[in-house]
Parts: sequence; structure tokens; C-alpha cells
Amino acid sequence: MAAKSHPKKKPVKKKPQGDPAAFAQAAECLKTLAHPVRLRMVQLLLQGRYTVGELADDCKVPDNVASEHLRLMQRCGFFTSEREGRRVYYQVAEPHLKDIMACVESRFLKS
Repeated sequence: MAAKSHPKKKPVKKKPQGDPAAFAQAAECLKTLAHPVRLRMVQLLLQGRYTVGELADDCKVPDNVASEHLRLMQRCGFFTSEREGRRVYYQVAEPHLKDIMACVESRFLKS
């Protein structure tokens, strides 16, 4: 006697949750990161604290341009700044930047 074939049940797909406002905020912050100088700054700051001047020198941009890039990323909560005397040091505040940069590096900066 041949075995009866039972119709297979389709697996129930669970839709991921998504708040339109959260997606809008994420898109704004990702757009902010989408600049070569800003990506380099993230890469550097993931290694430690830097001043505007140090970041500007490495990125080969004027200090005021570096400050503007940092201000935009700080507004997204990516960095914090700390004053020590006359110097202001920037450091990473958003731990997920490490994962984003690892993705960028593995895809675009392969050795």
C-alpha cells in the first residue's frame, strides 16, 4: 500500500516590526554616515579619542570642515565630546558603529 502524501503546511512568516518614524530616523543617520570623510572619522574614533585638528589632518580637510562633519554625527548620537583644557576630544558614543564599520571595511576595504 502506498503511503498517503499529506499536503505540506506552509511555514508562517512572521513580519518584522517597523515603526515609520524609527525608519526615518535611521535613514537620516545613515545618510549622515554616507560620506568618505565621516566614514574615515568613524574608523579613527573607533580606535580612540581624537581632537578636531588630529581628525582634520588625517582626513586632509580644514579644521572647520572637520568640525562640521563631527557636529552632524554628534547630532545623530554617534559621538560625544569632552573638553580638556583648550582641547576638545571626540569619542564614539554609539557602540553599533563598530558593526557598521566592520560591514563597510569587509565589503569595500578588503586588503
